[in-house]
Amino acid sequence: QVQLVESGGGLVQAGDSLRLSCAASGRTFSDYHMGWFRQAPGKERAFVAAITWSGGRTFSADSVKGRFTISRDNAKNTVYLQMNSLKPEDTAVYYCAARSKYWTTIYSDIPHDYGYWGQGTQVTVSS
Repeated sequence: QVQLVESGGGLVQAGDSLRLSCAASGRTFSDYHMGWFRQAPGKERAFVAAITWSGGRTFSADSVKGRFTISRDNAKNTVYLQMNSLKPEDTAVYYCAARSKYWTTIYSDIPHDYGYWGQGTQVTVSS
């Protein structure tokens, strides 16, 4: 079992930056690829970014490319999402998620492929 706890959300203005953190516990963190997803009111959960177990490869949604950066520190059991140039349409609850690096592809943008989820952190961007 992997426990994930997000932090760092808040209310910001358009153009501001935020850094989300997700602390993992319970299992060997480097056994998992990690992802960030977001869910806006009335919408389905959407892929934001993913990172492989070693941090060697990252992937991001077109809507955040060039603005958001995912990274991880395996020594601290933490994955981060640096969000720059925030827009009102980035407003959502942001979730981190983990998927085992064994028996899986290195990349997935499908929520169903992730077995562990945090409780989410709210990000609100005002115009």
